[in-house]
This record gives sequence, structure tokens and C-alpha cells, in this order.
Amino acid sequence: MSRLPLLAALALTALPLAAQAAPKTISLHARTAGELAELCAANPREPGGEAKINYCHGFAQGALDVDMHYRAKSICFPSPPPTRTATLRAFEGWVKAKAERGSMAAAAGLVRFMQEQFPCK
Repeated sequence: MSRLPLLAALALTALPLAAQAAPKTISLHARTAGELAELCAANPREPGGEAKINYCHGFAQGALDVDMHYRAKSICFPSPPPTRTATLRAFEGWVKAKAERGSMAAAAGLVRFMQEQFPCK
């Protein structure tokens, strides 16, 4: 007896299960400070939450690296510096505190927050 029909039947049964298990596509964009703050505020236990948080952290690191490389020193971290997570949580609150901050360009809003939070003296 051929096993081919049995294998074909098993494959056809597994197709709907594979389709259900396929992860949803996550759109990660941060054009505004508000969008960046939303990504930073993601719940890591929800689907896509870790990806959103990782995007937020990577975006923040890149934006600050570029800013600190091309500008005069305008951000000075205390010693010991705060954690990235704590700083980005504070950024979320800063954005939410004034509605106009949410529409700022993402990198510009983040840099302004950092300059206010950690000014050089």
C-alpha cells in the first residue's frame, strides 16, 4: 500500500494550521515623537511588543549617536547613567505631557527631551 495518499492527506491537514500559526506582520515606523513613544511603551508580553521595544531602543541609540557625533556636546549623562529603559519611559511621559511634542519629528523630539533631561552644565 502506498504512503503517498496518507502523506498528502497529512500535508493538507497541516496547511490550515500553518496559516494560523504565521505571525502577523508588524509595521515599525517612528516618523513622529508620538509614534516613537508608542513603540517605546509597548507591552513586551503582547504580540510584537518585544519588536516594538527593540525598535525604540535601536532608534534612540542611533539618533543619539548621530546627534552626539555631529553637534557640540549638548547631552551629559550623570554617573552612573540611568538605564535606557528608564530613560525611554521618561521620554514617553515627556511626549504625553504636551500634545505638540507628539507631532515633532521622532529624532528631534528625542534629542530635545535628552537635552532637557540631561543638560550639560
